[in-house]
Amino acid sequence: MNLFKRFYLSLFLSRRFYRLLGCIIFLFVVSYGLPFLFDVSQYLLLLFCLLCVLDWMVLFLYAKTISVQRMAPDRLSNGDDNHIQLAVKNDYPFRISLQLIDELPEQLQIRDFLISTLLQPGEKKSLPYSIRPKQRGEYAFGDIQAYVTGPLRLIIRRKTLSAKQTLKVFPSFLHLRQFEFQAHITDPGNIGFKQVRKTGHSLEFEQIREYVPGDDIRSINWKATGRTGGQLMINNYTDEKSQQVYCILDKGRVMKMPFEGMTLLDYAVHATLVMSGVALSRQDKSGLITFGEKGGDFIPANHRATQMNNILNALYKLETRFLESDYAFLHTLVKTRISQRSLLILFTNFESLNSLSRQLPYMRNISKKHLLLVVFFENTSLETLASGTAPDIERLYEKVIAEKFILEKKLIVKELQRYGIHALLTAPGKLTVDVVNKYLQIKARREI
Repeated sequence: MNLFKRFYLSLFLSRRFYRLLGCIIFLFVVSYGLPFLFDVSQYLLLLFCLLCVLDWMVLFLYAKTISVQRMAPDRLSNGDDNHIQLAVKNDYPFRISLQLIDELPEQLQIRDFLISTLLQPGEKKSLPYSIRPKQRGEYAFGDIQAYVTGPLRLIIRRKTLSAKQTLKVFPSFLHLRQFEFQAHITDPGNIGFKQVRKTGHSLEFEQIREYVPGDDIRSINWKATGRTGGQLMINNYTDEKSQQVYCILDKGRVMKMPFEGMTLLDYAVHATLVMSGVALSRQDKSGLITFGEKGGDFIPANHRATQMNNILNALYKLETRFLESDYAFLHTLVKTRISQRSLLILFTNFESLNSLSRQLPYMRNISKKHLLLVVFFENTSLETLASGTAPDIERLYEKVIAEKFILEKKLIVKELQRYGIHALLTAPGKLTVDVVNKYLQIKARREI
């Protein structure tokens, strides 16, 4: 019974089968008026049945049929195009037509996946396709359904190939090397990064060089200047290293707002991953804190080679909650666990001054000992509403209200700066570049 059921479920009829059968039926119908066509129709029906049996035999009776293997990376990058290949081989002694359906993870919501190809006897092919995940976590791939059509193209055989596989979708790591490289570029022509003149002093002396306009005159070495006969010479110091940089992620409801298929938390996670890599490449210590209505992850700042893997493993499973985050917990955690003055980059979101006022006392206390940078997001939908003209009263109301909320975002920046807290208001799509640029500015000014 099970054998018959497997045979029944794997047998399909092609479009050519139905077309030929339809033509034969049409001849039978016409033979009522033209009797000589009846014998012709019978012979054609018999020939058709024989061809179907022959096509079935060549498809189902061969021991070796086809093989399909999914070639996927060990991990997927969220928000990026990830390339996957299906390696197929035709073990039939004749040419086949092949249609493949890969059972993709439900998070992708792809219902029309289909790859078609022709394979000669013994031919191997690699069939590429790409997926773009919009959520982090584990993605479960199912089996691969292969539909094989024989040389006569009357019968289709479905073959289910076991290919169950679970892949982890990590924050966007494909551009990590690009940002690490650009973090060391001093050419101001590079988009997204600008070189900031260094105005402070570090403790490690590097060299004496000639003075150029824009250098700090307090660093002039007068003894070396006297020996050169009038050419100003200046002391050059290296950057301070091994400073602590913590990225703090708010997992509360304010980070669940969507933007282009991803939440604000997803963009913050991407920026955190890149920011951590850039900090480590600058010989700083990178750490991670996550918090919501309860405690979250705490990874102490370190510059070991394994630190990026620790941060990556903590970020890939991060999810937002619908409750308000506990800033009192964050304040206590920072006070008790981080003893050295550090740069704290807080990724959160505020839509009004009232929402800021509830959390401002905790941030002010944190900023007394550490350099706090609060990163929150522009509402790009409001920017669209506020732009352009208002053709009617309703559109005018929408424009005025949108401008009011945009102004309130700018007032939040000024309120934070009033208490000595750095603030960065940016669009989600520009978050990573703006955060790295802000970090480079802080490093150049030696504020930590």
